Amino acid sequence: MRFDDIVRLLNTLGFEERIRGDHHIFTHEEFMDILNLQPKGAQAKAYQVKQIRELIVRQRLAGKIDNE
Repeated sequence: MRFDDIVRLLNTLGFEERIRGDHHIFTHEEFMDILNLQPKGAQAKAYQVKQIRELIVRQRLAGKIDNE
């Protein structure tokens, strides 16, 4: 999955992004989860895609994606 698509998805879900070097740190005021992502070239790392998927399922955010 493209890293830019992951960033766009998280921004759509209301996550705030802070960039420090190649680390993209995402926080959300409603969740305690902090996502620290680094691209692998233009792609997202597989374990990070899985981590984001688990967050979306656990927090029931899929409906927010479908409505965009």
